[in-house]
Amino acid sequence: MASPTLKNRRLKYYKGAMIYRTLGSTGEKVSAVGVGGAHLSSPKVDEQLAVRIIRTAIDSGINFLDNSWDYHDGVSEARMGKALRDGYRNKVFLMTKIDGRSRKAAARQLDESLARLHTDHIDLLQHHEILRYDDPNRIFDEEGAHAALLEARAAGKIRYIGFTGHKDPHIHLYMLEIAAQKGFRFDTVQMPLNVMDAHYRSFEKLVLPELTRQNIGVLGMKSMGGGTILKSKIVTAVECLHYALNLPVSVVITGIDSINILNQAIKAAETFQPLTRNEVQLLLKKTADAAKNGMYELFKTTSIFDSTARNADYLGEEPEHILKLMTD
Repeated sequence: MASPTLKNRRLKYYKGAMIYRTLGSTGEKVSAVGVGGAHLSSPKVDEQLAVRIIRTAIDSGINFLDNSWDYHDGVSEARMGKALRDGYRNKVFLMTKIDGRSRKAAARQLDESLARLHTDHIDLLQHHEILRYDDPNRIFDEEGAHAALLEARAAGKIRYIGFTGHKDPHIHLYMLEIAAQKGFRFDTVQMPLNVMDAHYRSFEKLVLPELTRQNIGVLGMKSMGGGTILKSKIVTAVECLHYALNLPVSVVITGIDSINILNQAIKAAETFQPLTRNEVQLLLKKTADAAKNGMYELFKTTSIFDSTARNADYLGEEPEHILKLMTD
């Protein structure tokens, strides 16, 4: 019996062997696996290899590319921009993220990302690292980043708007709540989805059903927990990818720092078949004990993955009317 998470859902489209899925209500067709941008500037990846990884991925049918304004001080975006020359830009759905919470900071970071990526528009721009309860309020303030993104969308600089976060599912739900209060509905949401998440502070249990209900595009990340889940020696990389692909997600974004790892991701997509209920339960059973305190999901339990915590200046200034309240 097919897993209930995929039953009766029209998610799969094929171009050769790659799986394609619909990105929420946007109607866009995106590859079920996407290339994560952070790894493209890791110490073991030089520019030549990064360009080769991106172009090989595109030539293999992957069309979803992830990045962020802050990855390695912009180097990841610059490398991706070089890879997207010679006609490759038109073959992909390009996503990047900005950290700015203020209107001014968000607009500046977006323009810098456009320049690095050598493009006149970004298909999907996301508010990065929604980790704190004050983030939604700052973003949707009248002087906040959301105003800058709406202006950018109207100007044709971006097409769709989403947000990301990896800390706590309740903060994701609060972001959706504040957006609804402002009369806005996100096109996408990015969050951790993996074989251990279901046991601890679970995005799968708390946020995924709400996104599915609203038909918001789901971008899964950290299917291997930044590599730490594999260190548990409980599950393999392919099992991790298949578990995430089995959920009602549009894309599973995975970090790729070599051609071998790229081939692993492509093979995982090509060999994916919906898991049975029993197969899902077996994976959850064998990961339950290791997952119960978040030891292998360090992005939830530590600040190691929190770039905006280490670099608070990324967020930009507080709204002037708030500062005025403090001084009057």
